[in-house]
Amino acid sequence: GAGGREPAAISLAAVAVAALAIAWSANLFNFMDGSDGLAAAMAVVGFGTYGAAAWHSGASPWAYWTLAAATLPLLALNLPPARTFMGDVGAVPLGFLAAVFGLAGWRAGTWPGWLPLLVFLPFVSDASVTLALRVLRGERVWEPHKRHYYQRLHQLGAGHRGTLLAFGVLMIGTASSALWTLAVDPASGWLVLAAWAAAFLLLYAGIDYHWNRRNPASR
Repeated sequence: GAGGREPAAISLAAVAVAALAIAWSANLFNFMDGSDGLAAAMAVVGFGTYGAAAWHSGASPWAYWTLAAATLPLLALNLPPARTFMGDVGAVPLGFLAAVFGLAGWRAGTWPGWLPLLVFLPFVSDASVTLALRVLRGERVWEPHKRHYYQRLHQLGAGHRGTLLAFGVLMIGTASSALWTLAVDPASGWLVLAAWAAAFLLLYAGIDYHWNRRNPASR
């Protein structure tokens, strides 16, 4: 594995955390599939990056690259203006596989634990911060809403194309950082993840600022 690390031992607590992570990933991918091209682009970039990371570590990349390639036609048809849509039947399995592959690669020593989080951070951060803020506001988190930051960006005037472009740049940025860090200094991966997380929080604070200026009653 990466750096000769032995596969991580399994405990009941680790199994519980892994199960929660997989369930959250499956759901958040579905939550984020609300703007043309967004979830399909994240799948192509994310699984493509998994493949590149596996290749670098001497593991087989083909399962990851096959999944990324299989998603490309959907991305082409889902680009704005979308001609077809992924829906729950596509988004939930992709989110499930993002977590399962990420955890399996970490356990096998193919990549460090920070890598899957960094690769999929554009989705993980938006969905997680949105959920946390809704809980703090006392909202009924099981009810439909349009509070995700990609939704606010869309409503602030970016539209489907602008939202996809902005998040696409972020996806490529986190994925490139993950691969570069894996190749150059894997030990600094958690610091790189923290830096990107801080950048996302600043971005979301900026979106909140402009949103509240435009919609003061929604604060």
